[in-house]
Order: sequence, then structure tokens, then C-alpha cells
Amino acid sequence: MSELKKKTTDIKKKFAVKEFHILLFPPVFWLVLFFVIPLILVIMYSFSTKGVHGGVELNFSLNNYREIFQGLYLKVLLQSFWYALVATILTLSLAYPIAYYMAFAPPKIKMLIMFLIILPFWTNFLIKMYALMTILGDSGLINSALMGMGLIKNPLPMMNNTFAVFVGFVYWNLPFMVLPIFSSLDRMDVSLLEASMDLGASRGQTFRKIILPYSLPGLVAGIIFCFVPTMGNFVIPDLLGGTNNFMIGNVITSQFIQARNWPFGSALSMLLIFSVMICISLYLRYYNPSKNKNVVVM
Repeated sequence: MSELKKKTTDIKKKFAVKEFHILLFPPVFWLVLFFVIPLILVIMYSFSTKGVHGGVELNFSLNNYREIFQGLYLKVLLQSFWYALVATILTLSLAYPIAYYMAFAPPKIKMLIMFLIILPFWTNFLIKMYALMTILGDSGLINSALMGMGLIKNPLPMMNNTFAVFVGFVYWNLPFMVLPIFSSLDRMDVSLLEASMDLGASRGQTFRKIILPYSLPGLVAGIIFCFVPTMGNFVIPDLLGGTNNFMIGNVITSQFIQARNWPFGSALSMLLIFSVMICISLYLRYYNPSKNKNVVVM
């Protein structure tokens, strides 16, 4: 009987493995068709040259990558990095208090704030950006209210500048920063905070030794979710920033659509992809949330 049970168990395991492979086929096919193959094409194009009439001549060349680090393109690349960094810091400074309050708020208030955070996802991205243009414009809601109250005589310049770009980025990134931090803090054992207070720790020590280490997994994930997409975003600078706030995403768009220089646009795209791979690799290599043992009560 024991041998019969073993054979039956082995047959069930083999059947389960085959069934798993069958279920795995659709997502693998989807990823290969719409991710792997386009990525291979972009890599091939990035080492190619532009044709006479805007086509792509498949030959190996490093000129596209050399051109990235020269003149205007290097300036735009550094500006994109700076914009992404500042936007991530601003988003974090707003998102952390919201996530902290949500984690310790009563259930009804927690659900209400969660609803308000998720609500923007129900609206089209372009509609939200045009709504910001209506709010920040010279005849928009803010300027009209301030001029109506007599606080200002001329409209404040809140559109087509760096301020508008940062407002757009913070508004767009805020849910992606709040939700990961909240998910980390929401799992924290409240008794640790009570024990910290009972042992004489100050609020600052409690935050530094308990709350912050517990929130690090969500904090790091939120930074990646905000910084990486911001680097490649082109809609927000185009709609809110005017002509002096171009980012690398705008350059890539212009290379593919206006200049029809697909090889150079592919090289710029590969640079962004390489940046994403570096961020994720560093996260996986040097930070493991399961080994986070820095919670110490002082």
C-alpha cells in the first residue's frame, strides 16, 4: 500500500507541474510578444544608424551613445535626474505623514483616506493634467480667488515653469508613495510603541528605532516607484513646464516622432532602461526587507 501511495503522489505532482506549465504559457507568451521582442528591437536600433529618409540602417555603431553625453543632451539628462530627485523628495515629505496618519487612524477614517488616495486612479491622466492647468493658469481657480479677495493685482506665474512641473509630478506620484509606506506601517505591532514609551524612549527615538525601520521596505519601494517613472515622463513637462523645462522623455518623444531618428531615440530609451535596472539591482542586492532587524528600543 505504501508503494501505491508513493506512486499516486508522484503522479499527482507530475500532473500538477504540467498543469502549472500550461497555465504559465499565456503570461509568458504575452511578456515575450509585447516586452522581450520590443526590447530586443530597441537594443538593435540603439546600435544602428539613421537612414537617409528617416529609416533605420542595421549596423553596429556607438555614435548614438557618444552623442548622449555631449552638449545639450547631457544637460537635459542631468536636468531630468535633478527634477526626478527633487520631485521624489517633495512627494516623500508629503506622503510619509499621510501614510503615518492612515496607519494609526480609526478604521473609518483610514478607509476614507484610502478612498481619497485611490480616487485619482479613476480619472484619465490627461484630464487630471488639464485640470491642473485650469487651477494654476493666469485665469485659473487660485489666481481668480486671490484677485477676487484683493490679495494680488496681477496673476501669479504658476504655469509654464518649474513650479508647475513639480506640482504635476507630486500630484501624480503621491499615491505611489503613500500606499507602499502605508502597507509597511499598517503591519507594525502597536505594542512595540507602547513598550518603547514604557521604557522611557522619546518620540524621536521611537520613530528612529521602531517606526522608520518598519517603514523602510515601503519607503524604498515608493522611492523607486516615483523616481524611475518621473525620469522618463514627458507629458507633465510638455503640458505644464513650457519650452524651458524639457526632460529626457521629451527628447525621446521628439526623436521618434518629429526628428524620425529612431536609433538615437532608442539609445536614449536604453539609457533609461539601464537606470531602472541599476535601481532595482541595488535594491535587491543591498536591501532585503526580510532581514530588517534594526528595530531596537532605546
